[in-house]
Amino acid sequence: MGFIIYLSSFSFSEETVRNPNIYPYHVFADKAEKLLFFRPITILYGNNASGKSTVLNIMAAKLQIEGRECATGYENYFAKFVGECSYTLGEDEKGRQLYSIPQISRYIKSEDILYEIKKIQQEQVLREGYIYEHIRRGMSKEQIEQLKNSREMRKRIEILKFAQTKYSNGETTLQLLDDYMEPDSLYLLDEPEVSLSPANQTLLAEKINEMARLLGCQFVISTHSPFMLGTLDAKIYNLDSRELQVVKWTEVENVRYFYDFFKKHKKAFE
Repeated sequence: MGFIIYLSSFSFSEETVRNPNIYPYHVFADKAEKLLFFRPITILYGNNASGKSTVLNIMAAKLQIEGRECATGYENYFAKFVGECSYTLGEDEKGRQLYSIPQISRYIKSEDILYEIKKIQQEQVLREGYIYEHIRRGMSKEQIEQLKNSREMRKRIEILKFAQTKYSNGETTLQLLDDYMEPDSLYLLDEPEVSLSPANQTLLAEKINEMARLLGCQFVISTHSPFMLGTLDAKIYNLDSRELQVVKWTEVENVRYFYDFFKKHKKAFE
């Protein structure tokens, strides 16, 4: 299978509002460029408050994919902004135009992963999540009652509890991401490296490269991890720049900081 581009480009609203601090208009108020073009893997790099998460959430809302969030407030400016955005779809591996985003596409946030880990740590919440998942799949009330007292459910809960005691948060994160991600999908990932060691960040990046290359997946990822930036075969947008510049991973501020820090302390390693 060759590379597939489900989402080709995304254009953010060019409209202005009276109050420049209104969310999410304020994120783009000083941007000279508001158009992104995507590759199989695209990274949105930026420091804290650069708008990485906002960009992904706007895209998820516009594309109507699972995991999207909707901000509310006076006149619902978030929905207004999303309505003013636009996007173009890409082509399959044979060059044929696509007309929709895969239904199993998903927006996965770092807090989603941390919440799932917390659920595993709390048996009651875990039980409720397990039951809810079966309700979501269409199981009837009678079947749910049978499930609550079943050996199958007790066994599954024990397996998950054991997994939590056996594996670290980082290993659990990798397993959860494996469970979430399926072939032939578009994924928006918001700082997936949270709670992962440098070695596991690199491992995750290598898995993402493989899924894009072999399993027909496309990724848009927000991160400032030098290990993710250096491992992913990606196009990198610098959200700290006014022009949304495309940069090399060695040029971004966070990576340069690491480089300068270790260079300064080079003798300590010798």
